[in-house]
Amino acid sequence: MYAFPKLKTIVAAVLFANAVLPPLAFSEETNIDLDRIDVTGILPDRLESVPGSFNVVDEEDLIQRRPFSVREALNNVPGINIVGEDAFVLSPNIGIRGLDPRRTSRTLLLEDGMPLFLAPYGDPSAHYSTPLQRVNRIEVVKGSGQILYGPQTIGGMINFVTKPVPKNGFAGSVQATAGNNDFTGLHANVGYGGEQGGIMFDALQNKGDGIRDNHEFDMQEYTLKGQLNLTDRQTLIAKVGYYKEDSNISETGLGEIDYARDKFQAPSGKNDSFKQERKTLQLQHIFKFDETAKLSTQAYYSDTYRSSFRQTDAPGGFDGADNATGVTVLERCPGDDTAIEANAETCGGRHRPRSYQYYGFEPRLDFQHNLFGIQSDAVLGFRIHNEDIKRRQFRGNDARAQSLSFLKANAERAGIPGAVADFREDIRIDVEAKSYYAQNTFYVGDWSLTPGVRVEDLKIKTTILQAEGDAGFATLTNRQTEVLPGFGMAWNGIANTTVFAGVHKGFAPPRPDRDIDELRIDKTDSETSINWELGVRSTFFKGVNFESTLFHTQVNDVVINAGDGTFVNGGESEQTGVELAGRVDFGTIYDTPHNIYLQGSYTNVFTAEFTKDGLDPDSGIVDGDRLPYAPKHIASFSLGYQHPIGLDARVGVDYVSRQEADAFTRALGPTDAALSGLSGDIPAYTLLNASANFKPAGSKATYFLSGYNLADREYLASRVDGMAVGRGRQVIAGIRYDF
Repeated sequence: MYAFPKLKTIVAAVLFANAVLPPLAFSEETNIDLDRIDVTGILPDRLESVPGSFNVVDEEDLIQRRPFSVREALNNVPGINIVGEDAFVLSPNIGIRGLDPRRTSRTLLLEDGMPLFLAPYGDPSAHYSTPLQRVNRIEVVKGSGQILYGPQTIGGMINFVTKPVPKNGFAGSVQATAGNNDFTGLHANVGYGGEQGGIMFDALQNKGDGIRDNHEFDMQEYTLKGQLNLTDRQTLIAKVGYYKEDSNISETGLGEIDYARDKFQAPSGKNDSFKQERKTLQLQHIFKFDETAKLSTQAYYSDTYRSSFRQTDAPGGFDGADNATGVTVLERCPGDDTAIEANAETCGGRHRPRSYQYYGFEPRLDFQHNLFGIQSDAVLGFRIHNEDIKRRQFRGNDARAQSLSFLKANAERAGIPGAVADFREDIRIDVEAKSYYAQNTFYVGDWSLTPGVRVEDLKIKTTILQAEGDAGFATLTNRQTEVLPGFGMAWNGIANTTVFAGVHKGFAPPRPDRDIDELRIDKTDSETSINWELGVRSTFFKGVNFESTLFHTQVNDVVINAGDGTFVNGGESEQTGVELAGRVDFGTIYDTPHNIYLQGSYTNVFTAEFTKDGLDPDSGIVDGDRLPYAPKHIASFSLGYQHPIGLDARVGVDYVSRQEADAFTRALGPTDAALSGLSGDIPAYTLLNASANFKPAGSKATYFLSGYNLADREYLASRVDGMAVGRGRQVIAGIRYDF
């Protein structure tokens, strides 16, 4: 069922670590409690010493809120902006602290410490995030502690921690969910475990209608996870996953006239498609020398194939000149190219099949020591990571081109008059990356001081074999070594309170252009940043927890969208703002089993602007202009009630203030600016949400109901590829049974 060409290498690496480490143990009689070993989380055991801002969405939060997608799961985390262009956030757009959210390219996504991008270095874009049914908690880290991970260390990172293997016999759950827009969700989890370890299997499917007409989606995932306790101080964890997505979601938005006529239309939606298959393997070996030292060795492999088909690629007739009409037309049509469903059936379009393989090996040593007579926790590690990327494109002129297999079979006819198949593009990207990191936390009285450093050493080789339908050869190798220091401190001189401050240098690799026009490679430079923050988190007052963080980020060579699927460096930028989050439980304050609670988060990015021109005046970049998709205000507030019989209900609002579109659209001619749909503001919007859970005392069944955008507010979500409407009212109901 699976094809893992690097499987032997990965297994051998982990087994080698398993074989050579036992002789290093201090005492064979040492009795280790493996339940205390956190094998997947980013955050350390001593949270009070974390030298920066972080948030945890734990299992209780996920149960209370019953989020429909990752967007709802993270809307109480300050600093996060998620732009939703599809109903279920299958391709997440997550921005942190004013950074561009497009395809989450500046936010590191992990699952149990393994990267989730298509290719973390060669194509850092997200078309997948871990389904919430498999998640035990979500960790969000934005401070200097993130230098232990990479390559993205500018904005922050999000780690989806999956559910552990059962430890006490047979256990599992089944869940069924249904809602409007033909949404259905099924999930089954079953496992067995004991002292020697265990095994667990997950199967899930989510499908439904999208935001716009003809935008159906269907995703399935199957995961097998096992744990083997080799000795009383060693454990081996293995996880194999298979994910499949089949959706009719076009990334192309609408022009102004189309949007005014019917903002939910997608005439080519039945033919437009996005298909993805993702196969993953992750192995983790944990060896605990004693209570003061632990060596974790991780190996991972990912093989993703994705192919998209579009029949429209120019919103509002935009062609890069002052010719927009406000009406989108179908591409490559033998007859009428008016964008209606009947014409779409006779037209061709463009396929973009791409494959991504990457694998890595990472040993990490965590240990305590008393160097210089100071109690300390240290981390040392390195990672070897390789990527192999193939990006191709085919175009065709009539209905036969809706089949990728037809285009491949007829590609050799490209350039012949009347040919229907055009082999447009063939690009190969090979990446070799090595990362080294070290961090030490000194405990001095009420202070925790944490210096650290990460070194990214990478080589990215790009080779063009086909461009604009012409065969040829061009290659470019980008070698770079970046030293990323960081320093953080935490003070715990007040009970249940931490004051923290930190600074670190961030790094993000460049993004490849979507299309190549000629046998020429125009690469962008990598981004670097200096990130500062100062904050406090506290549970000093009974029933009250809160946090507040002031942050400042200065980015050099910021990478921005330049239109037509290209990216360029846009000079310098800076983001400054404040984050607030907290919760008040009145039941705890007044010692009553009936709990009324208030929960909320607020982010004010009062500065998010270009600070230095990096391009010519026609680029649209002006000193002091607002960064694209960086709302000044983001807020989420909830009022809830918990009853001792097992009822938890909440109602809340989410608010996002006005946003600016991409910089290049600000320099468009008057016709394009007025009609293309690419240019203009994204107005502010407020959404009403609610959820309720009921688990009767002593029952194994849980009943839940959730609703999002209950007022069915129509709002503009994005202008990245034309105007895209936000998700309308979505209500889901479900039942879960645990055994």
